[in-house]
Amino acid sequence: MKTLITGIHAVESALKNDPDNIVQVWFAENKKNQRIKELIHHAQKRGLISHTADFKMLDKLAKTHQHQGVVAEYNAPASYTEDDLLALLDENQNTPLLLVLDGITDPHNLGACLRTAEGAGVIAVIAPKDNAVGLTPAVRKVASGAAETVPFVPVTNLVRTIEKLKKLGIWFIGTSDKATGDLYTQNFKAPTAIVMGAEGKGLRRLTKEHCDELISIPMAGQVSSLNVSVATGVCLYEVVRQRQS
Repeated sequence: MKTLITGIHAVESALKNDPDNIVQVWFAENKKNQRIKELIHHAQKRGLISHTADFKMLDKLAKTHQHQGVVAEYNAPASYTEDDLLALLDENQNTPLLLVLDGITDPHNLGACLRTAEGAGVIAVIAPKDNAVGLTPAVRKVASGAAETVPFVPVTNLVRTIEKLKKLGIWFIGTSDKATGDLYTQNFKAPTAIVMGAEGKGLRRLTKEHCDELISIPMAGQVSSLNVSVATGVCLYEVVRQRQS
């Protein structure tokens, strides 16, 4: 499936990790940014079709002003499916860590979650196909390359997927600001999936009921909850902290 990648980080990652799937690249005319110059060099070195364009054309191509002077046409690899999860778990050499996003609709939040997941060593990010954002160009830009390296697995029935993975020994820890369990007293050293709810709504009822545990992030101020991408980072890196200690 052809899509567009915009932004320096995202295009740089695609050139580094998956250059064979880049069709062509457009660069801003008279761009003096050193990183843009390096991207042009890498694109030319790989024999990619490169164009120069003014910002008006780049805005039209990217359908946004936030392209940082570079747009790439990209043959996105086929989406991962539920069946791929077994192979991903088999290939993993460490204690499994999964991230489940229950209906994230904001592309910036999904992109930020993917970027954090990549940094924390998450095996795969699982999300429902319906009523949730997919890997759009905006998501890829915010993810800054993580969308090309972290398996993103859209599934038809999230609860069914959870139940399948629970049978393989994955412990599902859901997050809720109403939960009595505490993030910092939860043991994350077993194979774990962190389950995050949608912006504003939290976890859906059925998703919540199929979690093994529910936890909350302690909040000391007047704000009752964190943005979902921030909360995801807090939770994932608590898992990392415990497993490194």
